[in-house]
Amino acid sequence: MTTMPAYDADQLAQVLGMLPDVDAVELKLTVPDAEHRRVVAALGIDVLDAQIRQVAFVDTLDLRLAAAGVVVRARRTQAKAGDVTVKLRPLLPTEAPEHLRRRPGFKVELDASPAGFTCSCSLTTEVSDRRVRALLDDFGTLSKILDRDQRSLLEERLPAGTGLDDLVVLGPLTLLKARFAPEGQQRRMVAELWFLPDGTRILELSTKTTPAGAFHAAAETKVFLASRGIDLGAPQETKTRAALAALVAQRDVTGTA
Repeated sequence: MTTMPAYDADQLAQVLGMLPDVDAVELKLTVPDAEHRRVVAALGIDVLDAQIRQVAFVDTLDLRLAAAGVVVRARRTQAKAGDVTVKLRPLLPTEAPEHLRRRPGFKVELDASPAGFTCSCSLTTEVSDRRVRALLDDFGTLSKILDRDQRSLLEERLPAGTGLDDLVVLGPLTLLKARFAPEGQQRRMVAELWFLPDGTRILELSTKTTPAGAFHAAAETKVFLASRGIDLGAPQETKTRAALAALVAQRDVTGTA
């Protein structure tokens, strides 16, 4: 049986207050592991359309950056250049650095799922695949791959007593990303399947929309997913949080991530 969770009045007020100052809204839903195969079939996702990616994170072994609301991600994409991102979350849109608002690669985004919402700002820059691979293989250093604005964004939020030399690469993880247009739904969607080192997998469905169209998109997407028998009330999981926990646990066991 599917459920149709809804935000309460206070949550709606918070979302409405943020929308005028964000650049985009991403609607997300994670699917329970036991439902992966059925949901992929129900939505008509062709796995052969998926793009292979590798993702690694940079943090301390006790995840001090994550605890301070900072995510540093390096990513390789099949047959494309790589990229590196510094993200701050949660963060009110009005707290985003004003001098970066017009810079390419910078965005303020509201992520919403049936379980709740969060706002973040991030700065992403394209980096050659060779340099990202060197970082992932522990042959490169983070300070050389970040640009000046990214490094400033990171250093301003570093926890007390933590320097760039204290950070380590966690990963990489492999994931598959497929963009698809399901039958009966005008809005294009994305499916990401993350393979965690403990053998578990995370399947996330998402779609992006403009701030002005957020409520319409949310209602439309809810109705569509429910019509395909997808449980909108299933427990939700944040990819980054789950990935970081699994990578640290693996490093504790093997000495490597």
